[in-house]
Amino acid sequence: MTEMRQPGTEYSTAGYTRRPEPTGWVGWVLFAGIMLFMVGAFQIIAGLVALFNDKYYLVSSSKLVLEMDYTAWGWVHIGLGAVAVLAGMGCIAGKTWARIVGIAFAFVSALSNIGFLGAYPVWSVIMITVDVLVIYALAVHGREVKYMD
Repeated sequence: MTEMRQPGTEYSTAGYTRRPEPTGWVGWVLFAGIMLFMVGAFQIIAGLVALFNDKYYLVSSSKLVLEMDYTAWGWVHIGLGAVAVLAGMGCIAGKTWARIVGIAFAFVSALSNIGFLGAYPVWSVIMITVDVLVIYALAVHGREVKYMD
């Protein structure tokens, strides 16, 4: 008779503890970790642009969804980017803390990009979409990476 087991749970057979085999979803979790790393780098770049060349954006800072100086937005993006880079590396390594930080980062990143929609709409929509994909992969299947050998 075949036993039905939940993916991600350990079980014992004749005194030996066996880890479950990772599923195809591990690729999505690794994708999320890599995307966190890349999004973090992109956030840092966007922050540096806001700091050094605020004329680059389509509208003045007074016409943003949230009225805020581009210098402040630049520092927000740099801070978010640094957190995302660290969380991305941790997710690839299968660390639980990194999954939690990654989900929180993706949520905050999506919110901050909503505020940035008026300045750079296409970029913001792409970043929000990637953030949603990262949240899904880490929340639903993030645990499977730690079972890889």
